[in-house]
Amino acid sequence: MATRHYGYTDVGRVRAHNEDAFLAEAPLGLFVVCDGVGGRARGEIASQETVEFICDFVKGDAIDIEVARAGAEVDPAARVRLAGLVRGAIQNACYMVHTMGEIDPDRRGMSTTASMVLISGRWATVGWVGDSRVYLWHAGEHVQITDDHTLVNFQVRQGVMTPEEAKVSRLKHVITRAVGHREFVEVDVRQIELAPGDRLLLCSDGLHEYLDEPGVLARLFALPLDRAAKEAVKHANDNGGRDNITALFVEYVV
Repeated sequence: MATRHYGYTDVGRVRAHNEDAFLAEAPLGLFVVCDGVGGRARGEIASQETVEFICDFVKGDAIDIEVARAGAEVDPAARVRLAGLVRGAIQNACYMVHTMGEIDPDRRGMSTTASMVLISGRWATVGWVGDSRVYLWHAGEHVQITDDHTLVNFQVRQGVMTPEEAKVSRLKHVITRAVGHREFVEVDVRQIELAPGDRLLLCSDGLHEYLDEPGVLARLFALPLDRAAKEAVKHANDNGGRDNITALFVEYVV
């Protein structure tokens, strides 16, 4: 298992400080993006603590990752364990962040989104809470792997709102799940089989709200990773930069 990656984050053009955090731990095949929830206390602490806790949690239970690094096949049973590891990492981070807020009044209510990818062998296990997204670029096409945990997305799925209405709704950034908001959070997990040359983009909503224009994602995925991340942030800033912006590109090599 081998990957290349490049991540870049920026405060944007409106916010006073950056509440996004990301982590890339290539030896573990671990990549994480978190976005401290706006309007909550200490969002930047919640996001940074979450990426660090997820990393420590995965390091403490990386048997199947070691198997994959040795070249062995990641069988169905191992994939089930990896899914449990990803889910457990985010859920335990949720409990930890919530507890920090209960202990320290200055941090009460802090929370964050979290999207993580754990690559083991040729399999990517994706887990997420909130609206930080993961996209896959495969065979010249891109697909959104994650599904936003937002109020408007829920309303679209229920048929209450159209996708077009959701894009301009004042409530489009209201999330329905967050790490730390309560003691427990439900984590969505999806696994995808990768092919050499496949790319992933983990990003905060400060970027993906500007990715609807046709051809933008295809153009970014076609660039070298370092240019892709920087161009993604520039694209968001050129179009308003209304929020913090984080782009973490990952390429699966073999």
